Amino acid sequence: MTPDASVTFVGNATTVLRLGAFTLLTDPAFGAAGSRVHLGYGAWTRRLRDPAMTYAELPPLDGIILSHLHGDHFDKAAREVIPRDLPIVTTSEAQRRLRRRSFSAVRGLPTWEAEEWRRDGQVLRVTALPGRHGPGFADRLLPDVMGSLVEWEVDGQRMLRLYITGDTLYRPFLSEIRDRYGEPDVMLIHLGGTKLLGLTLTMDGRQGAELTDLIRPRLTLPIHFDDYKVMKSPLSDYLTACGTRSLTGIHTFERGETFSLNSMITQGNRPA
Repeated sequence: MTPDASVTFVGNATTVLRLGAFTLLTDPAFGAAGSRVHLGYGAWTRRLRDPAMTYAELPPLDGIILSHLHGDHFDKAAREVIPRDLPIVTTSEAQRRLRRRSFSAVRGLPTWEAEEWRRDGQVLRVTALPGRHGPGFADRLLPDVMGSLVEWEVDGQRMLRLYITGDTLYRPFLSEIRDRYGEPDVMLIHLGGTKLLGLTLTMDGRQGAELTDLIRPRLTLPIHFDDYKVMKSPLSDYLTACGTRSLTGIHTFERGETFSLNSMITQGNRPA
């Protein structure tokens, strides 16, 4: 029997990935609507929408994928409840900062390096991918950000390959992801057109469509688009831009919804 795979949208960039024997949480933010998060250099933003569930309502976790250490991706509410010994895969910069906060099981990955979990003949591999959070020199003032390639294998056979973009802007060099790994089965794309001091810091609808066209996943699930006040590009911008490019395989889902990825599972016809 083929094991199940699914993704649950909690809110913003927070999702629960259930891939066979493994369960991972991405970018945990559990603050309520109205709460404020710090974005650095004295900048703050306010949350507009409640997350769909609390940390206590999540299933048991094997670990966390943290794209970068910004307040809307690892907020105070999450820091207060996440066990300090729960494995976290993130950037090298975030590793240093989290260890100073007593998170003891943090692994900072340089780009293209991977972390693995193994259980009952299954492997879950998370590889750090490139990303660029800000334009030009402004990127140096922002936290390092990574995308993630999540690969799930059963008995040596690849079942699913999922790309999480992280808070990157569209850049042509991201084509190296496709060149190295091929077209992913699923892409979780961070959108929102986040603006701070007039600078665009996450993909708006146009950039998101450009990346979708570049990567060409079989299925694209948009997240991170309207939870915080700094997000200025609604999901409709992305859907319109994808329609203009005749892109297919785009699926939207609501907070709290669990979307089955079983139709994306590939068995017996691809090497791991």
